[in-house]
Amino acid sequence: MMFLGWLNIYSTTSHETDLSPWSFQTFSGKQIVWIALAIVSAIVLVLIDHRTYDVVAYLIYGIWIVILLLPPLFTTGVKGSVSWIPIGPFRFQPAEWAKCITALAIAKWMSRYEYRLKGWRDLVVPIIFLIVPAIIISVWEKETGSALVFAAFFLMFYREGMSGYVLLIGAAAVILFILVIRLDVVQLSWGIGNVGIIAAMVLIMFIALYFLLFRLELKKESLILTGIIILTYGISCIINIWIPVNFNIISTITATLSALFTLVLAILYRNRDLAIITLFIVGSVIFSFGCKILFPKLPNHQKQRIEVILGLREDPTGVGYNAKQAGIAIGSGGITGKGFRNGTQTSMKYVPEQHTDFIFTTIGEEWGFMGTFAVLALYVAFILRLIQLSERQKDMFSQIYGYCVVSIFIAHIVINIGMVIGLLPVVGIPLPFYSYGGSSMLGFTMLLFIFLNLDAARVEKL
Repeated sequence: MMFLGWLNIYSTTSHETDLSPWSFQTFSGKQIVWIALAIVSAIVLVLIDHRTYDVVAYLIYGIWIVILLLPPLFTTGVKGSVSWIPIGPFRFQPAEWAKCITALAIAKWMSRYEYRLKGWRDLVVPIIFLIVPAIIISVWEKETGSALVFAAFFLMFYREGMSGYVLLIGAAAVILFILVIRLDVVQLSWGIGNVGIIAAMVLIMFIALYFLLFRLELKKESLILTGIIILTYGISCIINIWIPVNFNIISTITATLSALFTLVLAILYRNRDLAIITLFIVGSVIFSFGCKILFPKLPNHQKQRIEVILGLREDPTGVGYNAKQAGIAIGSGGITGKGFRNGTQTSMKYVPEQHTDFIFTTIGEEWGFMGTFAVLALYVAFILRLIQLSERQKDMFSQIYGYCVVSIFIAHIVINIGMVIGLLPVVGIPLPFYSYGGSSMLGFTMLLFIFLNLDAARVEKL
């Protein structure tokens, strides 16, 4: 993957200069240096005694939190981000290494002999471990993309026993956000209100009904709740014939009644799951209105990127330029691509940052569908192999760290390719082992080869 990445970096930047691809004045030449350093680092990382990583995890984590505070003190920023520390002719991004170091700290905490992941209280400390660097990177360094990757640790929490309700809540939050923001501009043709809030409230009540009926098998109670919902909307529709009714308010009232109904059931039956459903309804209603109120207050560049991805704004020459040109580049590759160094979008530099975050567009344009399929196949094989290695670990520290590695790589691959093909907003996320950059290359190498060191020592641990 590093070799293929280097080929595409060379193809992306070779039209800018007549210098040799080995010249250190070119991106391809500099990438050779990073690849060489990555190989040396890999050798060093696998030669270190495997017990070292467990012993120093907390110490390195504490030191790195301090280091994460330094970039804004040494740089004026690069395209809004102040996450770099200048070191001579190079720039170092501590956020890329913070993921690996956070994974070690979380693995050390969760591998304690007395630790068991049974409830939300057991997640408090691990979540603090990941929230602290994520907040520093997002707020202090203004590097939203790198901060988003820390959410991937929840995949590891789920694998180690976290309730699936947490992932459901996360998925519901994304869907509610899209519904509220995307459909907020769509007004009802009959009555007062917008489709966004109404659709969000209906979805919340549908999820509550699903759990009542299929998870808890409370058929009678499900019928009663369905009746409450139908009756409330039915009466409102009848009144609307003579007096205009605000269905935003009616939907909110109906969701509130649903929460009160499940709360009464939770008290009567003393059922914890019913209490969770009540909290879900209340929290989802608050979240939906929070999205409506707070979205306009986001920084302009973030708000505009989300509006472009949701189809609320056409801005092919502004914030939507990268995504638009990336789509053109990938689509123009066809089945087999235009050939190495023959991409017109690439050679004419239509796609900004193509050698870093948008390197996948070069693959799509020059190697076509077959090339992108091959890259994805490599990644799938890579992830499956990491999962296999994680499963065969003999101690909790190595297994937890292994699944942290899996989660981080999945997040980088999905977010990067998702933003390039227009499924996700554009954020600064490198494609592992393909994108140009020393910090990311060494960060991914550290992440991977520490795990390989731990895996190599599994028999000794047993």
